[in-house]
Amino acid sequence: MVQDHPSVGSMQLVNTHDAETLYALEWEPPAESLFQTMTEMGAALLGATGSADRWAIELRFPSHDALSGFQEYYLDRGIPVSIEKIYNPTKPDAGPWYGLTAVQRETLTHAVESGYYSLPREISTQELAAEFDISDQATTERLRRGIATLVDNTLLAAETEG
Repeated sequence: MVQDHPSVGSMQLVNTHDAETLYALEWEPPAESLFQTMTEMGAALLGATGSADRWAIELRFPSHDALSGFQEYYLDRGIPVSIEKIYNPTKPDAGPWYGLTAVQRETLTHAVESGYYSLPREISTQELAAEFDISDQATTERLRRGIATLVDNTLLAAETEG
């Protein structure tokens, strides 16, 4: 059973639905395993499907260099790895905050955390403006420009890529 495997630390039931059961488990992958290598290279496992002789794995890497290093690692060991698709959901030059300026990021983050986008709205633009010591109009413009930048660098970038 899974919980008896030496790499599994703990396992708990998360949810059941019809004939399916979802578990969460803590585990330490064995050294030199695919998962250990993924972890060391900063990859996040997004999905995996497979059979006895072939796996399709969707991974997110922190950089193109990390992806290249992952592929080279396995090819050097005679394990065939093919990259079928590289997807970057943002424009390459968007930067770490999807093209947002620091003040746009701070304003948008605070607006979401304070309930500006909740229904009903939990904070007004006037209240946000007071917290940033700026005008109501400046707050509205930061939010508008920030949202436009996020959409341009994520949703529209992905649309033109597809």
